[in-house]
Amino acid sequence: MQLFFTALMVAFLGLHFLSMPANFLIMGMLVLWKFMYPAESVDMNTMFFVITGGLVLLGEALEFISQLVGAKKYGGSKKGNLGGIIGAICGAIIGAPFFFGFGALIGALGGSYAGCLVFEIAHGRNLSEAMIASKGAFYGKSLGMSIKFGIGVFVVVYGASYIWN
Repeated sequence: MQLFFTALMVAFLGLHFLSMPANFLIMGMLVLWKFMYPAESVDMNTMFFVITGGLVLLGEALEFISQLVGAKKYGGSKKGNLGGIIGAICGAIIGAPFFFGFGALIGALGGSYAGCLVFEIAHGRNLSEAMIASKGAFYGKSLGMSIKFGIGVFVVVYGASYIWN
């Protein structure tokens, strides 16, 4: 059963590329393991779940913050940031049916760019300035997604070390 749970957690990492809540599912697998095998998971105490849960929430927050900071660093306004966030969500949803689900990743990244661009132009920025701010939103979203994936890898390895203990 250890192999099955570990393999499933590793498989859930791939859901990052579909813009799905992979880290929450990995966390759910760890909770399920604790529930199904309490005698084998004595070391999975409250502190373990506080650490892993905190990391999962930190990954979500850093993904969000990095997009905001990226656009801001490149001259984006608050309204442009809002557009980037809305665009990333819409892009992921619209892109999901394409390329076997990998369109969600492309859609989220492209949507952050397009959303920021549209909102910046709609609020009086010229095209050149809006494109620069949008590039920042794109870079920030890319960085945030990478950070969240890295945290997911750590949670899988950390959790698997307790499952295989």
